Amino acid sequence: MPLTPKALNLLSLARKGGRIQLGEEAVGAACRAGHARLVILASDAGGNVTRRANSFVHNSSAPLLCLSFTRDEIGSAVGRSSCAIGAITDVALALAFVEALDQPEQNSQLLQELQARVQRVQQRKQEEKAHQKNKRYGKKKQEVSK
Repeated sequence: MPLTPKALNLLSLARKGGRIQLGEEAVGAACRAGHARLVILASDAGGNVTRRANSFVHNSSAPLLCLSFTRDEIGSAVGRSSCAIGAITDVALALAFVEALDQPEQNSQLLQELQARVQRVQQRKQEEKAHQKNKRYGKKKQEVSK
């Protein structure tokens, strides 16, 4: 494992948790549906796979990240013989994966974008929790003093 096995371990966790789509067809479907948060590409991916990955990213809001890992290394991490392309569908997991690569100068803009997305997701979860609480118990009315 060349750079950091932690990033590959996160890919393994994503696979076990169902938070990653692997292969061209699954990645294309995830991008078209708007579920892809980060598209990853192996360093030795073929020209056709690279062209299709660029096409998927162009039509969605997911960024493309070319990794230093080979198809075999990514494949062994996710339980396949080889895997050239994948799409992480969880924004917090995508952020953790990019942070685990230990290349902050190369991925600084991507890190900032993913951090902003994580904050928006957390804010939406808090708002949803408050909404459910208001539905259950009713919204507290502020007393108006006369």
